[in-house]
Amino acid sequence: MKMNEVRAIAKKWNVNVRVGRSKRDIIREIQAAEGFTPCFGTRTICDQYKCLWRKDCIGDE
Repeated sequence: MKMNEVRAIAKKWNVNVRVGRSKRDIIREIQAAEGFTPCFGTRTICDQYKCLWRKDCIGDE
């Protein structure tokens, strides 16, 4: 997902997208707001099948 898409989703969750924050950090904060474990980019196997970031994170559909 492109950064402009991530920013749009972040705004919906009131997540700060200030300059200097990494895409990974923003996504992790969004994950927490959505009720998921903030784990983007830390796993190779994921059991969170409904997570919006799953495909970008581990490349699985």
